[in-house]
Amino acid sequence: MPASPLLPAPETLRLRDDTFDPTNPTAYQLYALAGPGRLRVAALDIARQKVVAFDDLALSSLAELPAVAADHELLSQPGWARLRLALAGRGCSLLPAPLYRPGDEAAYLGLHYELAATEEALAYVLHLPAPATDMVSLFAAPTQLVAWLQQVHGPGARLLPLASALLGGLLHQRGPGPAPRQLYLSLGDQELTAIVLGSQLEFCNSFAVSTAEDVVYFTILVMQELGLNPDQDAVTIWGELTSDSATFTLLSTYLRNLRFGTRPFGLQYFYYLNEIAEYRHFDLFSLAFCE
Repeated sequence: MPASPLLPAPETLRLRDDTFDPTNPTAYQLYALAGPGRLRVAALDIARQKVVAFDDLALSSLAELPAVAADHELLSQPGWARLRLALAGRGCSLLPAPLYRPGDEAAYLGLHYELAATEEALAYVLHLPAPATDMVSLFAAPTQLVAWLQQVHGPGARLLPLASALLGGLLHQRGPGPAPRQLYLSLGDQELTAIVLGSQLEFCNSFAVSTAEDVVYFTILVMQELGLNPDQDAVTIWGELTSDSATFTLLSTYLRNLRFGTRPFGLQYFYYLNEIAEYRHFDLFSLAFCE
């Protein structure tokens, strides 16, 4: 039986709310998520806490991002109230905050990922609600991209890994009170991120996937390793799939309580986004909850 491929890359999208005024960038926060084959951008109206712009376009590599951004209506413009850029498909590792020492990013990351000569190691602190321990994400970023971000958008602009964006959104979605232990999945372009949250962050990892069978394999593997029951425990998924896709169909045969997630709570979304499924782009919109 041939393997079932994942969904093809979506077509380029450029959506704008009628009220969006890019000539006044201080009224907006800008969020972007870049991966090996794709760049997504969103603008948030601060006063209304409303997403008012959304772009989805092809990107051949992260090395190309500064050149693409130079021609992009929003990324080429400085002066946004806040800018957060998340990177997918890069080396990333998590470390408890008490063990982290600034300046040792390359050494920490080097235990799991070999930096290229064109990359540097960065850190992003993720604050978790008590009694959980804060975590530090160590991740790789192209040196040229880091320089471009600082030059165009200044020291207030932040880079962070995709996993931290997802965690920021999940923690906001779950709220401050106790929540049941659960597996969360985010399916991107050739990448599956799996997160298990209970009273603490128990697991967070990304896997390279190219078929529906890959997605099922890693999902079941994580559940077995973490003692979760595919017949009983709820699993929430976001990302690049549909209810009739091979990936969701195959997952549903193994997971009895599989469900789609929703967009992050606490934000409004302009009406053009109504045509896009709510379980897509959770990672991008979650940047609104990342410091």
